[in-house]
Amino acid sequence: MEDHIFKTLAISSAIIVLYSAIRVVYTIWWKPKSLGKQLWKQGIRGTSYKLLYGDMKEIAECTKEAWSKTMSLNNQIAPRVSPFFYQMVKKYGKVSLSWIETRPRLIIGDPELMRLILADKNGDFVKPPLNPLEHILQRGVSKLEGKRWAKRRRLITPAFHLEKLKKMVPAFSTSCLGLIDRWKKLVSPQGSHELDVAVEFQNLAGDVIARTAFGSSYEEGKRIFELQKEQAKLLHEKPIRTYTFQKNKRRYSIESIDNEIKAILRDMISKKEQTMRDGQLENNDLLGLLLQCKEESNNGLTIEDIIEECKLFYFAGQETTATLLTWTMILLSMHPDWQENARDELVQIFGKRTLDFEAVNHLKIVTMILHEVLRLYPPLVALYRHTNRKTKIGGMSIQLGSTLCYQCCSYIVIQNVGEKM
Repeated sequence: MEDHIFKTLAISSAIIVLYSAIRVVYTIWWKPKSLGKQLWKQGIRGTSYKLLYGDMKEIAECTKEAWSKTMSLNNQIAPRVSPFFYQMVKKYGKVSLSWIETRPRLIIGDPELMRLILADKNGDFVKPPLNPLEHILQRGVSKLEGKRWAKRRRLITPAFHLEKLKKMVPAFSTSCLGLIDRWKKLVSPQGSHELDVAVEFQNLAGDVIARTAFGSSYEEGKRIFELQKEQAKLLHEKPIRTYTFQKNKRRYSIESIDNEIKAILRDMISKKEQTMRDGQLENNDLLGLLLQCKEESNNGLTIEDIIEECKLFYFAGQETTATLLTWTMILLSMHPDWQENARDELVQIFGKRTLDFEAVNHLKIVTMILHEVLRLYPPLVALYRHTNRKTKIGGMSIQLGSTLCYQCCSYIVIQNVGEKM
């Protein structure tokens, strides 16, 4: 009897071990190799699959080499910010295959193809799944999909209506004039002073967002900005996968900062709701506008939703705005003629008048300069989508679980490669 039980347990254990081994082999070898062959048959070329790590080592080496060199001011930023993907696009063309661990990643260099992917209405292409800690930074409407995204976007859109944005112009002016006054004081009697405009514009963007998002709670808003910077630094100190599910010191620190941010926002919301009920101030900042949207109709917008939207507005808006302003100053210094044209336009339209919203719409040259800076130095390095099911796009058949990556500056690379051929 005991022998029979022992044999049964031994056979069961052997089956479990064998099954587990087969699953491991399937996951880390057979499935990636099979997906690679299917894509290869469709004419998609790229790197070969490497066990477990894929192209992670090559990506790290390319990045290290690129950052060891001085950046050239030739407006070609792809070799600097995405060196591995830059080489892939140059070598393999508009669609190429790379590997992130065991997952295939299609690098898209064709803007038209990516437009089709982003315009998908069937749910075939979704935002990539995030690490639990990355969810802390990427919240609000940016993480939602489908109907939930459409509903949330519809709810918060009134807060960004043109008429309501006009009321924020005084806050913009206050921050910018404060920066200019401080710069004037820094200028020496000889008429020059060296400063890091990247840091200056990061502070300016944070200042503007703090005023427009939180109004009278401006100082608390600045504190949120400082906490989010610390949080982002902690999050990117090491590869995410090394501590994704470990309750180590770094994870506790990130979550502790997140709880502090939420506590500050809840306190600000409570104060804002009270002052709004008392009729003591206008709803001319983002927080007030979102609370007004919540109160005007039973639309399902909760306090937690408002907290997440405020966090997203601050985190996403600060870095992108600062980057745009920094590169605008650099390009204007490289092209003094356009600097003079922009200055002449400002003098012609404004003269000595105070900035107003309507006059800004007449700044044709300034708008053109900003658009060109955004084209050459986009605030986002890449856009990602994840296949939710097996699907077809642009004549390609793409399997479930694949990642599609569009490098925002790759169209310049494609254009230059085409010109040389």
